[in-house]
Amino acid sequence: MAEETIFSKIIRREIPADILYQDDLVTAFRDIQPKAPTHILIIPNHLIPTVNDVKASDEKALGRMVSVAAKLADEAGIAEDGYRLIMNCNKHGGQEVFHVHMHLLGGDFLGPLVSR
Repeated sequence: MAEETIFSKIIRREIPADILYQDDLVTAFRDIQPKAPTHILIIPNHLIPTVNDVKASDEKALGRMVSVAAKLADEAGIAEDGYRLIMNCNKHGGQEVFHVHMHLLGGDFLGPLVSR
């Protein structure tokens, strides 16, 4: 079984976070080190370490992550101008917390997706 992460504690509200949305499948909260004016993390409430570990049974939670992202983008006033959704996987993909999560970024022009 995968180890618990800081996100597990946020889901259970054992550590403080600016939670914007929570239901039985997902939790969304502001990133504590934002890379854009709007930077929200959306996570499944059950631990999935990486995208490589996603199973068919996880599809409902992953779909909910996208629909919650759209809802939060609208509420933040960034839906019309646009935003970016990012999921990183493993070391080379830039994953730092091994609990699948989606970054919702917007509120300004974000530039190229990848720069060298």
